[in-house]
Amino acid sequence: MHISAHLDVDVLALETDDQLSVLVELTAPAASTRDVDRPASTLQVVLDRSGSMAGGRLDGAKTALIGLIDRLDPGDNFGLVAFDDRVEVAVAAGPLADKQAVKRAISKLDARGSTDLSAGYLRGLQEASRIAGPAGANVLLISDGHANAGVTDPDTLGAIAAKANADNITTSTLGYGLGYDERLMSAIARGGAGNEHFAEEADTAGALIAGEVDGLLSQTVQAASLLIQPSPHVRAVQIVNDMPATTTGDGLLAELGNFYADETRKLLLTFDIPAIATLGLAQVATCQFTWVELPTLAQHTLTLPLHVNVVPGDQAAGRVPDPTVRTELVYLRVQNAKRRASGHLSASAPDAALAEIRHAQDALSDALPVAPAHLHDDLTEEATALAYLADQTEHGMIARAAKYSSMDAAYKSSKRGRTRPPSTEPN
Repeated sequence: MHISAHLDVDVLALETDDQLSVLVELTAPAASTRDVDRPASTLQVVLDRSGSMAGGRLDGAKTALIGLIDRLDPGDNFGLVAFDDRVEVAVAAGPLADKQAVKRAISKLDARGSTDLSAGYLRGLQEASRIAGPAGANVLLISDGHANAGVTDPDTLGAIAAKANADNITTSTLGYGLGYDERLMSAIARGGAGNEHFAEEADTAGALIAGEVDGLLSQTVQAASLLIQPSPHVRAVQIVNDMPATTTGDGLLAELGNFYADETRKLLLTFDIPAIATLGLAQVATCQFTWVELPTLAQHTLTLPLHVNVVPGDQAAGRVPDPTVRTELVYLRVQNAKRRASGHLSASAPDAALAEIRHAQDALSDALPVAPAHLHDDLTEEATALAYLADQTEHGMIARAAKYSSMDAAYKSSKRGRTRPPSTEPN
């Protein structure tokens, strides 16, 4: 893993309150070329088979699942839990020794009943825990509806996903159509440190399901985390990216999840620093990165100290903030605005959502003229996404705007730097 840190300013003024922003970039190692057997991958699918999935949605999901079976090795683990108001273990999690039998089991599924999502998800986690080896497991939850039985509180289900993630079980979600609860699916994906997907059509859903397998098989890093240990100079620290983070006795612990081969990820940290009374080099924090490397399953820890120079006020007055770091800060704050907009849309408050979107558009307009050239494409893409959200909201397409805004913000924030599948772009 290659790790670097870039500060927005390299000096602070003596005896002056200030804020420091730090852009951390992480790049996963390339796929191993050594003759080392990769550990068995584990994919546990939890599939909604309620009545609303009848027809093209369920058929499309089944076709995609049958297709991915051929791409997994016989030694990989696969399981399928199907749910409506009942839960059925359609394929018990285990090695794919008989792929044809698994395909037949998938083909037999039909739609029925209501949506007890929590029961299906909890049963899927049990299956994943039972079979997961040292490399952990990945759960993919697919649903097109609002949970109307069992546990329906997003925070509760998000906490369940976070607990599973602590045991090296990642959860991704795929919301299908315009009827599902984006707040619930988003909370599960966020807590599970996985991907949050949104697909209106069967073809898009199939591509996203296939993409989850591509990611699973190309992973070179699992269970990555970042522990930020602030120095006594620091009053507060914040991770601007939207990702699971908890306060520990040692500092702030963020869950980064899994990385694909050669994947780059960007994190933005801000430190609130009260007046420092001593000139010279001051340590702001220590960043401790921990991850498990595949295929060897070796655990690594790297410690990166962050320092800044404290100088007299007249000398600090001439400092020029790093434009890349400042632009990243704007970009990620725009994602947070989109997340808030999604919440307003889910609560049927389109005017409040539009206010967030317009504010984000203004911030982008201010940032574009001074942004580094290598970030212009990112900002232009973001402007397009915001225009799409504003148009959908103004024309009453509230469900679509809420889901797209949630998915887009999650990807661009928690997975900032990763290449996005083309099927998730607005049209």
